[in-house]
Amino acid sequence: MKNLKYSFLICVVFIANFSFAQLSDLAKIDYTILPRGNSDIEYSRIRGLFNYPIELKKEGSYLLLGLDYSNIKLVMDDNPSFDKETISDFQLLDLNIAYTKLLKNDWRLGVRLTPGFSSNLTANDLSLEDVIISGDVVFIKDKKKDPNAKKPWSLILGISYSGNRGFPYPLPFISYYRKFHPKWSYNLGIPKTNLQYHASSKHRFKLYAELDGFTANLQHGILIDSTLDAESINMSLILGGLQYEYHFTKNIQFYARSSYIFSSSVNLRDENKDNIEALDSSNTLYLRTGIRLKI
Repeated sequence: MKNLKYSFLICVVFIANFSFAQLSDLAKIDYTILPRGNSDIEYSRIRGLFNYPIELKKEGSYLLLGLDYSNIKLVMDDNPSFDKETISDFQLLDLNIAYTKLLKNDWRLGVRLTPGFSSNLTANDLSLEDVIISGDVVFIKDKKKDPNAKKPWSLILGISYSGNRGFPYPLPFISYYRKFHPKWSYNLGIPKTNLQYHASSKHRFKLYAELDGFTANLQHGILIDSTLDAESINMSLILGGLQYEYHFTKNIQFYARSSYIFSSSVNLRDENKDNIEALDSSNTLYLRTGIRLKI
C-alpha cells in the first residue's frame, strides 16, 4: 500500500499544474459561468475528468491515462449577422496519455500527449477538422517531501501546447513552488501563479492569476453577413481572483472561486485562423465551483 501511494504521488507531482484542467486530480466535476452582466453573451461550462496512474516495470517510471469532457454553452441576447444557434453548444473530449521517468540529480522527465476533439457537432458526426492535439514536455525537481530541505519546494520547466485552451500556440511552462511558512505557500510561473493561505487542515484560501479559454471547430462553417465563412471559434481569458477550498477529508475537496477578467476576447475565425468577427467580450465576472478527488 505504501508503494502504491508513492506511485500515485509521483504521478500527481508529474502532472501537477500541467494545464488549466488541473490534471493532478484523479477525478473532478465542476461548473463555470461567466454571467452576462453588461455583455450580450453568457458563457457556462460543465466539466468532468478522470485520471488513472499505472506503475511500470522500470523503477521510477509511470504511465497515466485519463479522460476530460466538457460541455460549453453560449447564450446570446442580440441578433448577430449569423445563425447564433450554431455556436450555442460545444462538446469537448480529451484523452490524456502521460509518461514520466527519473533522470539524474533528482530530476524527472514528464511527457504528455492529449488527442481529442472540440466541436459544435452540428453535423452529428466527427471529422478531421474537429480533432485537436495537445502536448507537454517538462523537467521536474521536487523537494516537497525531502527531509533535508529546510523549506519544501519544487520546480517545473518545459513547454506546453494546446489546441483547445484559448491560446493555441506553444507556451513556456514554468512553475516554482515554495512553502515558506507553516500556513503560507506560493507558486510562481506561467500559465498560472498563486499565493495560498493554509488556514487549517480543512480550510484554505488562494489568490491566483491564470489563463483560460477554449477553441472549437464549427462544422460546415457559418456565414457572416452572407459573405464571410467562419470555421472556428476562439475564446481567451486572463483572470485573477480568490479561491476557497474546504477539505472534507485528505482526498476529497470542495472549491469555489470568484475571479475578475482582466482581458477577454471571443472571435470567430476563418480557415486560416484569422479573426473575422469579434463577439461581445465585456464579461468581467468569472465564477467556478466543484468537487475533486486528490491524493
